[in-house]
Amino acid sequence: MSEVRIDKYIFDSSNLIAEKINSDSARLDAELLIAKALKKSRGFLYSYPEYKLKGTSLKLANHLISQRCKGLPIAYILGKKEFWNFELYIDDSVLIPRPETELLVEFVLQLDLPKKINVVDLGTGSGAIALALALERKEWSITAVDFYDDALRVARKNFYKIFGKKSFPIRLIKSNWFSNLKDYSFDVIVSNPPYINKTDHHLKNSEIFFEPKSALISTSNGLGDILSIVEQSRTHLKNKGYLIIEHGYDQSEEVSEIFISNNFLDVNCYKDLNGIPRFTAGIKKD
Repeated sequence: MSEVRIDKYIFDSSNLIAEKINSDSARLDAELLIAKALKKSRGFLYSYPEYKLKGTSLKLANHLISQRCKGLPIAYILGKKEFWNFELYIDDSVLIPRPETELLVEFVLQLDLPKKINVVDLGTGSGAIALALALERKEWSITAVDFYDDALRVARKNFYKIFGKKSFPIRLIKSNWFSNLKDYSFDVIVSNPPYINKTDHHLKNSEIFFEPKSALISTSNGLGDILSIVEQSRTHLKNKGYLIIEHGYDQSEEVSEIFISNNFLDVNCYKDLNGIPRFTAGIKKD
């Protein structure tokens, strides 16, 4: 095939994606990938359905569609993902930010807090949570932490993208949770840590297969990192400070027990719009 009309290519590639990976967004995926190959907007595809893909553009479109058919997440292929009200650079060294994590951001923003506080995002990955908080609360001092150099590279790239290289207001630190934060204390600690059990079947049967295992899998049936963060946070959290941790849908009771056993008050699990438990929050008690 030396050339093909856009409308036919969208139809054929949509069907191929749906057949190969049973995607419920096959047409949208195809449109986004074709637009990327053409370096055009999706609107162009509808305005010029008779436009013919050929040469380098067709070759690139075929390659991108092929990647999607193998199950590679669309965010990794496009190199970007929408979160909150901005666009993040994404690659396969970080988790793909989920809309559910925006609920954690909303929760923090609704807390009754002083105008100027110190907040840390542990395991920042792409920097999504830290960026959302920094954009909404310019008076807050935000620290973003990750242990992996590739994740720090991605976060830094996103901070530069949003704020510029000289003035981004987020402190970025390499640290294994609190290991390099010995002199820091915070009013709010937030984290979306690894919480998946290594035997979880979802690791093989979904798009998370392509995401970094270091950001997904934790010891002790998925609770190892959560336990470590809760225990260590008492040293770094100010009196009456908040700890908020995202976790698995079936871990709410165990996570609440970890919070309570470490003397946190007002421990509650919060659910998403579908009623699925998403994160637990508690207040430090001296």
